[in-house]
Parts: sequence; C-alpha cells; structure tokens
Amino acid sequence: MKTTIEIPDPLFRKAKSRAAERGQSLKDFVADALQARLAADAEGVHSVQPQWMDGFGKLRRLRKETSRIQGVIDEEFEVIESEDRQ
Repeated sequence: MKTTIEIPDPLFRKAKSRAAERGQSLKDFVADALQARLAADAEGVHSVQPQWMDGFGKLRRLRKETSRIQGVIDEEFEVIESEDRQ
C-alpha cells in the first residue's frame, strides 16, 4: 500500500542514512522499524529505550566509592590556604 507521511527533516536524514548503512531501501527500513515497534507493543513493551540507556545504572556498585571521593573533595575545599588568609 502506498501512503504519504510527514517526517521531520532530521529524522528523515537519519533514517535514510541508517538504511543506506544497512544496504536497505528507505521503504524497507521504515517497514522493519514499524514491524519492530508493533511487535514490542504486542509484547507489552510500551516504550523502546534508546541504546544509550542500556548502560544506565550499571555503575551503581560504585556509589559508595563516589561518595567517599566527593567527601575528600569537600574536605579539601573547606581548607583555607595560608596565602588566602589575609
């Protein structure tokens, strides 16, 4: 079926570029993207996370170390250097 849709220019350029990288036509790329989104919705996945969020929260185990380092930094900033005491 043929249809006409409006796509913001930056999104269109990204889609066209990604399709070319994959060796696909824009038509096939858009059809694959729609199919993937519809499949995710059918599985109950309401939003597809961007790839950059895959690693989000993986450094949680370093929370105590980060807090310790911040404490050291805070202590150092509280010290008034002798040349600044005038």
